[in-house]
Amino acid sequence: MNLSSIDIFIILGYISVSIGIGFWSSRAIARNKSLEGYFLGGKTLKWYWLGFSNSSGMFDINGAAWRVAMFLVYGMQSVWIPWVWPVWNQVFVMVFLAVWIRRSGAMTGAEWINLRFGNDRGAKLSHMIVVIFAVVSVVVAISYFFKGIGPFAARLLPWDLSFHLGGMSVSNEHGYALLICLLTTLYTIKGGMYSVVATEVIQFGLMMVTCVLVSGYAITHIPIQSVKDAVPAHWFDFWPQQPLKINWTSLPFANSQMVKDGYNLMGALVLMMTAKGVLSSLAGPVPGFDMQRVLSCKTPKDAARMSWFTILVLFAPMYLLIGGLTMIGVHYIIPYLQTQTSPDFEQVLSYVVSRYLPVGIKGIVLAGLMAAFMSTFSAFVNAAPAYLVNDLYKKYIKPQATQKEFVRYSYLASFAIVAIGLVLGFFIESLNSITVWITSALYGGYAAANVLKWIWWRLNGYGFFFGMLTGMVAALVVPPLLSSIIENNFAAYASIARSAAFPLYAFFVIFLLSATGAVLGSYLTRPQDTLSLQVFYKRTNPWGFWKPVADKVKMADPSFIPNRHFKQDMLNVIVGIAWQMSMIVIPLFALFRLWPQLLAALAVFAGGSIWLKLKWYDKMPEE
Repeated sequence: MNLSSIDIFIILGYISVSIGIGFWSSRAIARNKSLEGYFLGGKTLKWYWLGFSNSSGMFDINGAAWRVAMFLVYGMQSVWIPWVWPVWNQVFVMVFLAVWIRRSGAMTGAEWINLRFGNDRGAKLSHMIVVIFAVVSVVVAISYFFKGIGPFAARLLPWDLSFHLGGMSVSNEHGYALLICLLTTLYTIKGGMYSVVATEVIQFGLMMVTCVLVSGYAITHIPIQSVKDAVPAHWFDFWPQQPLKINWTSLPFANSQMVKDGYNLMGALVLMMTAKGVLSSLAGPVPGFDMQRVLSCKTPKDAARMSWFTILVLFAPMYLLIGGLTMIGVHYIIPYLQTQTSPDFEQVLSYVVSRYLPVGIKGIVLAGLMAAFMSTFSAFVNAAPAYLVNDLYKKYIKPQATQKEFVRYSYLASFAIVAIGLVLGFFIESLNSITVWITSALYGGYAAANVLKWIWWRLNGYGFFFGMLTGMVAALVVPPLLSSIIENNFAAYASIARSAAFPLYAFFVIFLLSATGAVLGSYLTRPQDTLSLQVFYKRTNPWGFWKPVADKVKMADPSFIPNRHFKQDMLNVIVGIAWQMSMIVIPLFALFRLWPQLLAALAVFAGGSIWLKLKWYDKMPEE
């Protein structure tokens, strides 16, 4: 694509400013050269800056491209598809999990495990398996980002970055992906959490400008009637359908894409996503950048407010961008897609930006989308090395090393993790396939043991270890094995077994196997020592099946008040999910002029805000 000099100047200026801010903010590390300063910002950063940073990290370009593709094909019902993640797990963190996690005072999720399971052999095994999961999940995430940024940048930027290395030929797409990933890695490694937060706040501001510009252009330049004429019946229907009623007579390949994705049974899938989402959300955030932001907050209350603020500032602007790009795409690109034998819907975003945005706006939008990528990528790059250095090197190899040495090894760990993730990225088939595998299969292996660690006192270190190990192995083995069994023995369901959504079905098998491993591992070994259980329970104070431990804590400290807020927390979660969903659909209803639906969504947002203020925010603990 030929970019104007103005657009090129904007893009290069953004990249220079981001890298400059990253290196400038690294001076804070020079003043506080410690692991806590490097990975958590010394727990001195304001909760709202961490909220902006967390939002920026969740606003990734791959997710935007995926959402635009889903929206163009599935219409308004596409807002339910991200429940596969689930998109509302942050509500659980906001309502109660952030407070529980931050009370530990830990640096990483693996270090938090020591508080829960003590220091026996089972605790060490459970600590090690969390480190392994954290590194694996970050490596897979890096490969996911690598897969998405290459085609986007190659389609939109004018230079040819293909090259030959030895006997290997590196394509233009991979050349762009390597360059952008390495540039982001440099400033992330240099400044740690300070650089990440400083650059992400700037990037978040640029992304907001991008959202407003795209949606403003869509409203002023795209006739709404042309959109309504171009899409099939039921495209604007909000509630999930069983089966999906959308039929693309003008774009038959879209119907084939629905079967390939496996989302044509939308009603049943939303029910499964909900069940899977509740289990995944109760497990808490996976050991990554979201948990790192929680642990970086000054207090447990700040951690909860940070999670609330993340939801508040993220979803409405994001869906202004998604809705605006889709409007432009429906108006201009459907005739183009009709000429293609096998169109790639995941490239609709880059088609729109490259061909239909005016000079100046195009440069800002490109810079904003690159900011979305770089902020998310940097958040992951900063997360995993903490586990390798703090939870492996410091704990088991050289505990007597200086803080300066630990930070230096963090640099090396970051480069190693990025390198492995980039190599893996060469082999990913599509964004949708890796998205569903990460959220369903991989997180299915994580969920069971991590739900039990909060709510069941009898789970010990061995149980947690065997639950996680069983789940991680099952995440690799169960989806292909189950798919093969269904294809060979139940021909009527073969299309489901071959669909990209199939790991969602496999999640429940993986979860059951993992839970079985956790329960058997706990009952076939000795219970955890009472003292460490009491320390964990008193400090964290979760609800759940803790009566034997709660009785001992109460006996030792009569002033202690056990957590009895399960029902209220669950009510707050339900209201919070509806409140968050309203922020997703409000910009979409406004963009597409669906006025009755808009009024209903605004009422849900207002009612949810009042409820959460009275029933959650005003009752948060002050510590």
